[in-house]
Amino acid sequence: MIVLDANILIRAVLGKRVRLLLEEYVPYGVRFCAPDVAYADAEKYLPSLLEKKNRNNAETAAALTYLQSLVEPVDRESYCAFEAEARQRLRGRDEDDWPVLASALILNCPIWTEDTDFFGTGAAVWNTNHIEIYLKAQTKSSETGDA
Repeated sequence: MIVLDANILIRAVLGKRVRLLLEEYVPYGVRFCAPDVAYADAEKYLPSLLEKKNRNNAETAAALTYLQSLVEPVDRESYCAFEAEARQRLRGRDEDDWPVLASALILNCPIWTEDTDFFGTGAAVWNTNHIEIYLKAQTKSSETGDA
């Protein structure tokens, strides 16, 4: 299991690599999660990003709906108990990212992000360039029953 930051959800809509990785590893039992606010952030920022790329904004809702079939939304009730701890760990950085860290803490799993604010917070952090190392290890763990 791994928690995705909003920037990864956005990459899944704008590009191919992230979406292809999600589609490739879900059938192997790798679970992808994102706090509900990550979806809200993606929905907020995607229209202007799509416009800059001369792409149709109408695809945003459909793309995010599709992503929810691959990336489980984590509702606020699930992670809010870790808000204070997550904010403390993010102090001096972007504390608005606390739901991502809180979700990782409650689920006891790493974070997939391109944001360096999560380094040194006590959660393992993976970026897109290296995520396949983690994903391949997860498939091996599930095959041997270690997951």
